[in-house]
Amino acid sequence: MHLVVHADQRQFTIRDSGVRLTGSGWTPAAVEFHRIGAESGGIAIATARSDVVESSVSVVASPPELPPSAEHVVEADLAVPSGRLVISGPADYPSQERDFSVPPGLYRARVSYVPAGPPAVTWNEHEFGEHYRYVVELWPVAAPSGVEVLRQGAGVWDG
Repeated sequence: MHLVVHADQRQFTIRDSGVRLTGSGWTPAAVEFHRIGAESGGIAIATARSDVVESSVSVVASPPELPPSAEHVVEADLAVPSGRLVISGPADYPSQERDFSVPPGLYRARVSYVPAGPPAVTWNEHEFGEHYRYVVELWPVAAPSGVEVLRQGAGVWDG
């Protein structure tokens, strides 16, 4: 699923429909290295811009190959007991949230930061930061594991 999300406050979330994220996933390591704030039932994804951003979300059977052009790649667990995933920006109203069904269970979520041009919608040309496509790939797993950075991007990357 291809999405354009309003990443107000330089983030958007993917979460189980029964969960509201609290921000507790934004630890110092998450901010400096992971670029995601992982919490029980959801992941906040840091973006390089406080603007509309492109994302894609797909469910696959097993871990895919790393995208060769991705500058940063990180994985974390995502529990989806309700079977409904919600993707939204922090300022979105419920009517603006996007959701879709997946089989209930535990997933591994890989977030890849792929350099891209501006989205094909109106965007804020005065906002600082590079354009990326945030590729989220999910696959079912039997056991939980921690956050893991598979490819570390540049230290200064946003704004």
